[in-house]
Amino acid sequence: MSLSDHPRAYGTFAIAVAFTAGVIVTLGFKDLYPDLESRYQQKRLWARKHSRTPASAFDRRRSSIFWRPVALEDHEEEESPTRSVLEQGLLSPGTVSGIAECIGGTPLIEIHSLSLATRRTILGKAEFLNGAGNSPKDRVALRMIEVAESQGLLVPGRGDTIYEGTVGSTGISLAALARAKGYRAHICMPDDQSKEKSDLLHHLGATVERVPVAPIASPEHFVNLAKRRAREHTASAKTEDDSRGFFADQFENAANYEAHETTTGPEIVAQTGGRIDAFVAGAGTGGTIAGVARYLRSSDARKAGLKPGVGDGSLGKGRGKGENKVRVVLADPPGSGLYNRVRHGVMYSATEKEGTRRRQQVDSIVEGVGINRVTNNFEAGRDLIDDAVRVTDAQACRMARWLVERDGLFLGSSSAVNCVAAVVTAMQLPEGSRVVTILCDSGARHLSKLWKRIGEMGLEEEDGAKPDDLFTLLGLEKPK
Repeated sequence: MSLSDHPRAYGTFAIAVAFTAGVIVTLGFKDLYPDLESRYQQKRLWARKHSRTPASAFDRRRSSIFWRPVALEDHEEEESPTRSVLEQGLLSPGTVSGIAECIGGTPLIEIHSLSLATRRTILGKAEFLNGAGNSPKDRVALRMIEVAESQGLLVPGRGDTIYEGTVGSTGISLAALARAKGYRAHICMPDDQSKEKSDLLHHLGATVERVPVAPIASPEHFVNLAKRRAREHTASAKTEDDSRGFFADQFENAANYEAHETTTGPEIVAQTGGRIDAFVAGAGTGGTIAGVARYLRSSDARKAGLKPGVGDGSLGKGRGKGENKVRVVLADPPGSGLYNRVRHGVMYSATEKEGTRRRQQVDSIVEGVGINRVTNNFEAGRDLIDDAVRVTDAQACRMARWLVERDGLFLGSSSAVNCVAAVVTAMQLPEGSRVVTILCDSGARHLSKLWKRIGEMGLEEEDGAKPDDLFTLLGLEKPK
């Protein structure tokens, strides 16, 4: 007997089949929908950013022949961190317009070997993947140029030149962006920095002046020289052409820390889902650590979903028991005075002791971090820094080699310093805590200094006697 002989049973069966099919289709689209919605939101935000159409027009989905346009309404009480980052334009879909839009949105990488050794999650913000100069200085350079353009200090097509005193990374970012935006770049740098950096600047079309190391009080210090060159350019241009010289002034320019406060900080909170217990970074200009710290302690971060999981007061100054704050820790190399500035309130390094003063105050294999003067950028966040970790050259070299062998990460000296300090900080937090640090640039820029020293230490020998234990390798106390 067939179902067709019993219309009621046939109808019930057909409804059951249709219902089952609907459930299957719904479940199939369940996992696909978030991706589709994310793509839709990104395209909508991209269109809003690059269109003159009123913003309200983008809050409606495309109408159909049956229905009037339906407005999208957000019934959630709080935006998710990812949505917040999209709304700020920190992520972009599809193609982008020029190299400037390849800056930001860098991945947050779990460094598995460090997480395994510490039993805490250690994450590195891969700033070496920024698209212009391949370092966190891309964010700073772009911000400084955009602020200068808004103030009329730089005008595309006028023949302007950007002048900067830098140990390399900021100059590389400025040189790349200058060409993309129609400017020239003139970089002054100390002659003890790796030759790879000055060679790269030359290939990027920048004028490079390598000058002898001098104290900041000297007019021949590389920063003071860059400032003087900019003034000379502007003065001579009055009689020769209309071009101007612009001194970027990365150490004192507030656009430096603002770049990290408005982009790097929000990205970290979004990428961790707001779950971060400590942030660790070195300081050269101080812009990165100050900018990120300012964001992590702001109401905007809490609105974006920041929820640190620890606050037992076991680390740092000025932290009472139970305070629910992200700990901010400075990573500092030998010869820098910032460690004592944070720990004791005094800008002092042992290398300044009478009879021990060397060729320069920050006498270290490490490039890019460490300084013996207070900058406006560092001061913008100094009161938010809870503690400091001193990292030796030997520890930095051993960490750099460890990361290559265990994680395939080929990094520079400042990144190695950050990772050592991240391990020290992690071991002062409960198991399961999350620590975020900055992976600044590639080891390819440090071949003639850091990686040469690593080779001299025998760390690249496959059959060398090297400890398999991270704590023994770094000379740190083993966890109990």
